[in-house]
Amino acid sequence: MSPASASPVSSTRLAFIGGGNMARSLIGALLRGGVKATSIAVAEPHAATRDALAKDFGVAVHEHAAAAAANAEILVLAVKPQVMQAVCAEIAAAVEAHRPLVISIAAGIRLDQFERWLGAGTPLVRVMPNTPALIGAGASGLFANAHVSESRRAQAAAILAAAGSTAWIESEALMDSVTALSGSGPAYFFLLVEAMIDAAVAQGLPRETATALATQTCLGAGRMLVESGEAPSLLRERVTSPGGTTAAALDAFAAGDLRGLVARALDAAQRRGGTLSAQYD
Repeated sequence: MSPASASPVSSTRLAFIGGGNMARSLIGALLRGGVKATSIAVAEPHAATRDALAKDFGVAVHEHAAAAAANAEILVLAVKPQVMQAVCAEIAAAVEAHRPLVISIAAGIRLDQFERWLGAGTPLVRVMPNTPALIGAGASGLFANAHVSESRRAQAAAILAAAGSTAWIESEALMDSVTALSGSGPAYFFLLVEAMIDAAVAQGLPRETATALATQTCLGAGRMLVESGEAPSLLRERVTSPGGTTAAALDAFAAGDLRGLVARALDAAQRRGGTLSAQYD
């Protein structure tokens, strides 16, 4: 990688606290983007996972979070929300001493909660990624507190952009909406594909054939959305001939209040995100 195209994190000491699937996907993407394995450390309590990380990526691995965090310039907190407070207690001294950029990919924990656990003035970025990040096709919403400089915002965006697209959110209150839309969104899509396959099987198609056709159809539609840059409403209209088969199907969706159902589903997910945040107060 040439200096002109160097990543904002190419020469930065990174530490991942937690070595699960999301951390693995980000580490792999960063290494492919030119970040050196010698600049990455990972804290992971499970020995088998630690060994796999060291073998697969050549990164330094530690059993305890404090050891990985000791000299880090950026900390990526990739542990489950229910253990986050304990993890923060373990790394708080390192954070206070070195003031690294702290990036959390845990759902539901607000930045003011992290500041209570890690100290006021900690530069913090809250991120909501989604599971397609595991194949480099993720979508991540990010929100930074007032202690994050523009250069550190660029570093946070670069880390998440290694595994997909990113979007900065103007208000942390909207992060629950991001969670409802893109964080949980892949599950909605998978459910729709399941339903399409089951309906086709009920009409007589073999399940293998229905699965192949449904999955490729959805892949193609997704690519058209991304690559054309056109509004989904316009793409929908182009494939809908008056009085045709698509129009008949869309009429059935409308009769079942598909839009209202989707709105209620996102509202439920958003409210649940707020409930999860409150339990850590």
